[in-house]
Parts: sequence; C-alpha cells; structure tokens
Amino acid sequence: MADRIRKIIHIDMDAFYAAVEQRDNPELQGLPVIVGGSPEGRGVVATCSYEARRFGIHSAMPAARAVRLCPDAIFIRPRFSVYRDVSRRIQSIFRDYTPLVEPLSLDEAYLDVTETEGFRGSATLIARDIKRRVLEETGLIASAGVSYNKFLAKQASDLDKPDGLHLIEPAQGEQFVAALPVGRFHGVGKATERRMHALGIQTGADLRAWTLPALQQAFGKRAPFYYDIVRGIDHRPVQPSRIRKSIGAENTFATDLRSRSDLMAELRPLAEKVAQSLQSKALQGRTLTLKVKYADFQQITRSRSVDTGYRAAGDMLPVLDALLDETEVHRRAVRLLGVTISGLEPLEAAAVEQLKLGL
Repeated sequence: MADRIRKIIHIDMDAFYAAVEQRDNPELQGLPVIVGGSPEGRGVVATCSYEARRFGIHSAMPAARAVRLCPDAIFIRPRFSVYRDVSRRIQSIFRDYTPLVEPLSLDEAYLDVTETEGFRGSATLIARDIKRRVLEETGLIASAGVSYNKFLAKQASDLDKPDGLHLIEPAQGEQFVAALPVGRFHGVGKATERRMHALGIQTGADLRAWTLPALQQAFGKRAPFYYDIVRGIDHRPVQPSRIRKSIGAENTFATDLRSRSDLMAELRPLAEKVAQSLQSKALQGRTLTLKVKYADFQQITRSRSVDTGYRAAGDMLPVLDALLDETEVHRRAVRLLGVTISGLEPLEAAAVEQLKLGL
C-alpha cells in the first residue's frame, strides 16, 4: 500500500455543539446560538451557530466581545455528555466504512479508505454516503474533504462549509497549496503567521521559494513539514489507536528574546492555542509545563500541577509567569518557548470533583 495513492477523508461536523442544541430545541433553529460563556460576558465561546458567525463570532472568542457583536445572541451552557454520546454514534458510522479512523476531537476525524471496497473505489462517493448517513441517523450536517493526504483533506473540508464536499486530486495538490495563505496552514499559529509575513511569506508559493536550510534557520523543527507541504507532500498516516496524553504548543523565535514582557507576550497566544484545543476536546489537564530553550540551545522545563485542573488561558498565564521566575530568562536570551498541558481528563470529571468539595 506504500506505493499506492492514498484516499483520505476528513469529516468535520458543522458547528457541532450548536447544531446539537438547535436539533434538540427546534425553537433555537435560525437563531444566533453560542455554546459556552455567558450573556454577562464571562468565559469564552466554545462554538456558535452559523447565524452567530455572521456577526463575526467564532470559537475561543471572549464572551464579552461576542455580546458586543451580537447582543441578541442566545448563550447555552455546554452539555458535553450529550455531545460525547452523539460523537460516539458518528464515529460508529465511520467505522462501518473503514477501521482506519483517527478522531481529532468530538466533531472531526480522518478516515483512510484506500482499501475500502465498494462505491466503485471512490473516496468521494464514500464521503457522500457518510454525510447522508450522519444526517439521517443523527439529524446533523457534516462537511467532508477528500484528498491523497491528511493536510489537503483537512483543507478541503473547510472549503464549502456548511454541508460541503470537496475533492483535491493529486494533480491539483501543489497548485492548491501555492495559492493558500500561510495562515490557513495547519500548524501555523498567529505568531508564526506574523513572522512569515515579516519575512515576505504570504502564500504557499512564497514559502516554496525558501530552501530547507533557510526554513530550519527561521522555523526550527517545523521546517521539514513546511518544506514538504508546499510541495503537496504529507506522509502522516491515519492513526486509529492514537491516545492523546498531552496538548501543547511552542514557538521558535527568529530573533532571541530578552525582555520579560516579550516573553509573556509570546506565552499568551501559546496558552490560548492550548486552551482552544482543550476546549474543542472537552478536556482539562492537571499539569502545566513551561518549556524554555535558551539561545545556546540548552533546554529546560518547569511544571506546576493543580487538583482543579487547567482549562483556559487565564488559568495558565499567572502560573506561566511564576514558572518563568524559576528559570534564567532574566539573564539569558531565549530562543524557544513552549506550553504543554498533561494529565488530561474529561471536563465532567473535574465538575464532579468540584461538587464533592462543595465548590
């Protein structure tokens, strides 16, 4: 199978949490629904309906800003146990087509259907049938992307939302990536996007002009991925047995950082990225780890564990600030910062523990 062109499908449920709420309460259909946060402006948006997205609201946005953008939005408290049950039903549909299913979160997954029989060998026909069954059996709408690797399949699933189905064929891969803004690349966060823009890299075509050594100098260990992906190459397999043990984000700086304020400014988007990933997977973690690589490439980590768990960036930032005090950043330049949450557990477990403690 190594020499065969793979057939990868990426399924992404459209506005999953909000769609479940609108399905279960028909009075919410057609209205701007926000799951997570509160109308008083506390917390952050977990997800929102497409009606709310028309106001510019999106996942991980502070609820206070969402209220300003849409004062009439309807805030719903998340029901993660319900979403998890629906997700299990959807995952079981996927496994009727292939055992090679890699869930990324409650609402998205990769499927490798290279060896799937039937449907005239067409991954597009398989994706269309999966979308049909998900709608018939759960009342929910899914978007699907089909391509020959994971990166392009995920990109394809975003193109025609909601209710999309898009195919990127092998002959189209390089051309598609060339036109893609670098901010749309999986693994390119806001900080890396800003650094790329500062270097004159706006699109995949701009990125392709860089040699691998130049990319390694600018972007560290992510360089080989960027080098391959702008050429339409992504060898990552679909991993059905993947168990997530930690969630993290890190950034290698083009220029070494020396000031405490610059370090905290870089830690904020990393914490926000980790928090968003935790939220999308309905998880929290008990251990927060700060990773620091100094300009001489010496690397250290500092950790802090709590009983109540880390969920939001606001939980992490004061602790990260304290952890910096346990390093030598006050007298050594820093090349890389990383933030990782481990000791992962479902949010519901934390809620039960808090109730036991009378909190």
